Amino acid sequence: MQLGGPALLGCLGLLAGALSPAGLAAAQDSTAADRDTTAAVRDTIAAVRDTGGVPLPGEATGPEVAAARPAGADSVIVVDRVVAVVGNRPVLASQVEEELFSRQAQGVQLPTEPERLEALRRQVISSIVDEELLVQQATRDTTITVTDQEIADGVEQQVRKVRGNFSSEVDYRDELKKAGFQTPEEYRRWLTDQQRRAALQNRLIDGLRSAGKLKPVAPTEQEMRKFFDEQKGNLGTRPATISFRQIVVTPKPSAAAKARARAQADSIVLELRRGADFATAARRFSQDPGSRDQGGSLNWFRRGVMVPEFEKVAFSLKPGVVSNPVESPFGYHIIQVERTQPAEVQARHILLTPEIDSANVDSARTLAFRLSERIAKGASFDSLQRIYHDPSGGEREAENVPADKLPEAYAKAIAEADSGAVVPVFTLKGTGDREQFVVLQVTGRRSQGEVRYEDVKDRIRQQLGQELAIRRYIDQLRKTTYVDLRT
Repeated sequence: MQLGGPALLGCLGLLAGALSPAGLAAAQDSTAADRDTTAAVRDTIAAVRDTGGVPLPGEATGPEVAAARPAGADSVIVVDRVVAVVGNRPVLASQVEEELFSRQAQGVQLPTEPERLEALRRQVISSIVDEELLVQQATRDTTITVTDQEIADGVEQQVRKVRGNFSSEVDYRDELKKAGFQTPEEYRRWLTDQQRRAALQNRLIDGLRSAGKLKPVAPTEQEMRKFFDEQKGNLGTRPATISFRQIVVTPKPSAAAKARARAQADSIVLELRRGADFATAARRFSQDPGSRDQGGSLNWFRRGVMVPEFEKVAFSLKPGVVSNPVESPFGYHIIQVERTQPAEVQARHILLTPEIDSANVDSARTLAFRLSERIAKGASFDSLQRIYHDPSGGEREAENVPADKLPEAYAKAIAEADSGAVVPVFTLKGTGDREQFVVLQVTGRRSQGEVRYEDVKDRIRQQLGQELAIRRYIDQLRKTTYVDLRT
């Protein structure tokens, strides 16, 4: 199993890590913003196709794709044929052709020599078999559920996104026909099937990881070098990047303001436990602008996404139960879990933030300027960061963020500052209308140039480690499942 070129783009070290809602999230997600529900598995096994995006013009994706012989007087037209069987499910030649068409439509040059083309077909068949093994295993796992509603919601979102790319319904339908779909309804049916299969695979892999049954396998230096050499031609150039560390200073509410917020949270919890509607209460009381209008909905999230205080409670609640108020750097949360999976939960919350007055803001601003002055005079950045940095403002440091992907406030503050420079204190918009003050030191600049092995080594190690673990698991499935390759 090989890891495709697009997956390695994530190995470039361009992401800054889990940066904050305070403005750096855009830099973190710059190379992955449009990835769909299949990305988590797509990046670790070549078996999973990119199912979320609209098929490109010329891509044959409908079920009617056929491998046909020229018709003569005595010829027999072959509509389709079985090239493999996994369990009791056939793999058709049309599926293989779909994948080849898809790669070609995305700019991949297919080999013209018969022997190499046949070798590629065998590789594609093997990948489809791997995917089917995972889907069948996920279907057998009674802890994994994928509801019709969540798939319908995902399909609707994707269809709207695709439809929005066209100025008229006629253009939309014409483009779908070029991609092999005779009607929008046919495209919906195909997308529904693909997203369901992708969700099953994702949840199976996530569940195995959470249970400690899919531990990364350490690749050898030779394997990593070989992988890099194979993919180097697809990497293009390395963008100019910036690395930095920061201390985010957030205004702190007074004890009285915190007490008032906690009392309000307690009263809302009481009403919710008496039967009040959670979504209605969230729209009325929540101060989280990202979820308030959706009734507090946070949709599905995995471990490591939310702040620790929130995550600990969310992953321990039973569906339907309303939590006690949970204090985090953002304020007080009231949490209600709606559904659970082995590695993720779907939840709502109501956020109440203690009031911040002008005195609190002035105090935070003064502290930020004082810290900047102390660092400029030689004080230890790390020591001050451990004491004063507010995690709700983002990670302590960011490595190799593309210079052209920095959020506006960061780009303006850093400008042409050299490595080692402490830039002037600048302001970020925090939760709601709050301000946060940033003390930042540039730790490195890297000019645009050719991607080197050292630039991506750590990412390659991580990616190949995950791939090898999944490969080992799939090999086990092959030993316990009927697989017949008919090539």
